[in-house]
Amino acid sequence: MGSGCWTIEKRSNLRNEFLSRESGSVPETGCLSVVVLGASGDLAKKKTFPALFNLYRQGFLLSNEVHIFGYARTKISDDELRNRIRGFLIQGKGASDEQLEELSKFLQLIKYVSGSYDSAEGFQLLDKEISEHEVSKKTIEGSSRRLFYFALPPSVYPSVCKMIKNYCMNKSDLGGWTRIVVEKPFGKDLDSSEKLSDQIGELFEEPQIYRIDHYLGKELVQNLLVLRFANRFFMPLWNRDNIDNVQIVFREDFGTEGRGGYFDEYGIIRDIIQNHLLQVFCLVAMEKPGSLKPERIRDEKVKVLQSVLPIKDEEVVLGQYDGYKDDPTVPDNSNTPTFATVVLRIHSERWEGVPFILKAGKALNSRKAEIRVQFKDVPGDIFKCQKQGRNEFVIRLQPKEAMYMKLTFLVPEVRAETLWSRVAKHDHPVVLDFLSCKKLKGSKLYNVVKVKCSVSLLSYIAHRLDYSLMQVKQPGLEMSTVQSELDLSYGQRYQGLTIPEAYERLILDTIRGDQQHFVRRDELKAAWEIFTPLLHRIDNGELKPTLYQPGSRGPEEADQLLERSGYVQTHGYIWIPPTL
Repeated sequence: MGSGCWTIEKRSNLRNEFLSRESGSVPETGCLSVVVLGASGDLAKKKTFPALFNLYRQGFLLSNEVHIFGYARTKISDDELRNRIRGFLIQGKGASDEQLEELSKFLQLIKYVSGSYDSAEGFQLLDKEISEHEVSKKTIEGSSRRLFYFALPPSVYPSVCKMIKNYCMNKSDLGGWTRIVVEKPFGKDLDSSEKLSDQIGELFEEPQIYRIDHYLGKELVQNLLVLRFANRFFMPLWNRDNIDNVQIVFREDFGTEGRGGYFDEYGIIRDIIQNHLLQVFCLVAMEKPGSLKPERIRDEKVKVLQSVLPIKDEEVVLGQYDGYKDDPTVPDNSNTPTFATVVLRIHSERWEGVPFILKAGKALNSRKAEIRVQFKDVPGDIFKCQKQGRNEFVIRLQPKEAMYMKLTFLVPEVRAETLWSRVAKHDHPVVLDFLSCKKLKGSKLYNVVKVKCSVSLLSYIAHRLDYSLMQVKQPGLEMSTVQSELDLSYGQRYQGLTIPEAYERLILDTIRGDQQHFVRRDELKAAWEIFTPLLHRIDNGELKPTLYQPGSRGPEEADQLLERSGYVQTHGYIWIPPTL
């Protein structure tokens, strides 16, 4: 590390080896058929097919093994489907000849079948096309792999599952499999979710069902378990003794934009909080699993959800942006929230008394998704730093993925160069390699500082200086403090590496049979048990959203709830992504 270069230790096969060793399954040798149901729809064009193309480009889908089938009601030819999705696979006019050749080869792997979602005829034809592909690849019957991706509304899930079960399953078990990937929403409340789960569960076993939540495929969400359980200095801090509150935030700076009718059926809690943010909540709050086996991890997530106390009305703020009901597809009397702040509390030894604040909204003043862990005040604060804000550890999920720690750090000016020199020369093995890049006005010494921190130095900071808000001595003759950070910004740190899209990861996980990043049935049930009583009160008009202006922070009552929950806002500090 002394050279300033960074390296990656390749561990991509660790989980696959572990899963194979645990399951004792027959090696998978048969060809792969990926069936995109709803192939002519927006989800398939914008997300599913681009994800498959990127997996193909990276060598995870091999042309001599895989074939892709599109299925929908629309009566179009193979070439018409290819032309519809072509523009979503390579955007812009700057594609190289090599990229265009890759695109052409990928598109030739796609075949289209037209049929209804409740007709035997269409699915019999689909099975015939899949079987012909398997025979052409000389695949032994029953060893082939069939993946059905539901880019469909949940209302047709039961009929499609029935058709697949009756007409498109593998004929035997010789190392092959049939798996289905279903998109949210998984119902609208506990009863509808359980009904849907019953209908699907009657036809498929739980190991065959992959309930996808694309947030679980995001880079930094997938990093949460590694961050928490592979870095020693986090472990003693991650509890109610040190953490005052946790925020999990999703903000969009645009409204429903033509989707008002669809959105009004669900609202911001069903659309974002009950699934995306709750999944992140589980990973932040869960206990360490006994192993990396997916079921062990999902067991711990369920335990967290089952420990959540009933939501109190006074710890909920709802909002609806002014102009939402101008959409002609939205009812004039709509009570649907486009903004919500909900406080969850966990009844456990680790988290008793710590509020988890889940906040999501549309038409706000910024677009971001982040986790913000705020630590308690320093007891006996002799430097009087509390007025500048508390220690925080922030994980920016999107955009500009980053992790940064705001640490209390007071350094006499005469020793500043010595300290930074020590940090820069530190060459111990790095588990977390943060970059600190903070521009402080009026400073020559601190104009741009590049820092590499080893485990030992981070531990020194964590135990000797403070946990995670970085206050440094402001350049000058006086002994005053300012806020700075230890910062891992992915775009800066890992230049030249493309962060995969969530759908790429999750489709690959499905092919590999790894269910860690998918929602298990009992987990889904526990999630709906938390939110169904609140949702029913909203649906019945017992709780009303407050009007807020587009481009604002949301209802003022939400900030008041944050304050009552113990969150202390940092005034005057703005995180600046590194530009070195």
